[in-house]
Amino acid sequence: MLLDAAFGEPRWLWGRFPHPAILMGQLIGWCDQRFNTEPNPRMKGIACMAALCVGAGTLGALVQALPTGLVDMIILAVLLAQKSLVQHVAAVADALRLSVGDGRRAVAMIVGRDTVEMDQTAIARSAIESAAENLSDGVIAPIFWFAVAGLPGLLIYKITNTADSMIGYRTPRHEAFGWAAARLDDLLNLIPARLAALLIWAVTTRPDPRGIIADAPLHRSPNAGWPEAAMAHGLDIALSGPRSYFGALRDYPFVNADGARELGPADIDRAIVVLWRVWGVMAVCALVMAVIG
Repeated sequence: MLLDAAFGEPRWLWGRFPHPAILMGQLIGWCDQRFNTEPNPRMKGIACMAALCVGAGTLGALVQALPTGLVDMIILAVLLAQKSLVQHVAAVADALRLSVGDGRRAVAMIVGRDTVEMDQTAIARSAIESAAENLSDGVIAPIFWFAVAGLPGLLIYKITNTADSMIGYRTPRHEAFGWAAARLDDLLNLIPARLAALLIWAVTTRPDPRGIIADAPLHRSPNAGWPEAAMAHGLDIALSGPRSYFGALRDYPFVNADGARELGPADIDRAIVVLWRVWGVMAVCALVMAVIG
């Protein structure tokens, strides 16, 4: 965690060598091209995910069997995303301070929704939602699965999460083939997402948890709703709500609908403070676990 917070993803390194997440993405892309065909693409998707998880778990076990834990530590540091998450979210706030157009271009780097018609509030809301969701996916979940199942658990989680981000969509091409990736990702994020919500609640104003519990299921994702609802209530802002994907408006409900609706760069800054506070609590927990272990 300290290595990731200090160095993040240095360009001098990943400009020369492919990032492990890129390699995972290339492998998943090859599976998609090679096996996402009729007949029965769902069964082929299940088989591909099983093979990917077995391969990732085996690789993790082999590396973990090395006589030093240095490699484990480096791999975990590489696969954490705290500093890079903060940098990407902060870039949106900085760009938005220049102009709405700059903010749109910056937020388009971290969200999948349509950005060309976003106003200041939509840009800020998107950045904060991305911060909350990726805190769970990119920081809490990798640490959790490394703590629970070592390097095999970490690599199985990362290959699944990467697959979900690439093929786990309900589109004509991927609804069947990506079904296994989406469902397994939901399962692996079940505990980390709720842990992230608990940590966000603990480091903010500690709002009435009943509001978080009531609003989390409003989200289209069974897991992402938890950190987003905790962030919305913790900062007393409204998140989620209507947005556009591929030119089609989706009328999603607001999370914490009574919270502030007009958002800006300062609200993104407040969300970044929450990211670092949660990271600090997790670092203390990791230290305590290490001492006890």
